[in-house]
Amino acid sequence: MNNDFSPYEPELGGFEDVPEADDEPVTKTGTTTVGIATADGVVIATDKRASLGGRFVSNKNVQKVEQIHPTAALTLVGSVGGAQSFIRSLRVESNLYESRRDEPMSIHALATLAGNFARGGPFIAINPILGGVDEEGSHVYSIDPAGGVMEDDYTVTGSGMQLAHGALEGEYSEDLSIEEARTLAARAVHAATERDTGSGNGIYFAVVTDEGVEIEDYDDVTELL
Repeated sequence: MNNDFSPYEPELGGFEDVPEADDEPVTKTGTTTVGIATADGVVIATDKRASLGGRFVSNKNVQKVEQIHPTAALTLVGSVGGAQSFIRSLRVESNLYESRRDEPMSIHALATLAGNFARGGPFIAINPILGGVDEEGSHVYSIDPAGGVMEDDYTVTGSGMQLAHGALEGEYSEDLSIEEARTLAARAVHAATERDTGSGNGIYFAVVTDEGVEIEDYDDVTELL
């Protein structure tokens, strides 16, 4: 009996190729997270569903975005333990930096640190979004499982990314306001939850500005559209 894989491993997102009897890979996925940068700040949106092996909904109210810095937030994408450990590690390093230097870490430095942790740490199949604001403006980064760090005006991760990207591509513009970005992010997450079984059960928002991070949740995404 092969004990290397349990179909009931908790996950929020990410991917893993698992061989079956015919040696064909099976992609294990779940979640949709969206990050949009605007002139006034960053909007991050995520669904609220956690699954067991992508087959069973284990929790319908998971907060998949958390503050890790005075003006930055990170999404949880990957195995639950790996994603939570990753957030705790970044939060601790950010707090230490600020305590030692009496100023917060820049968002670029925080993104670089996140990439280094992902590449060299024991974090399983994570693919989070980092969004933050500093003296240089608003920033959105995707952190891939191998530690790659890429900045963009907007980005999407998780199993619903293709559906969410489709919703974003036609409507994004550089002059979006925070409220317009919230509505667009909600549409992107909603589009993913309509077809992706790993995403659903509402939405969490993090709005990041130079004044801090505000996080709120909604059970019904349609009220935001």
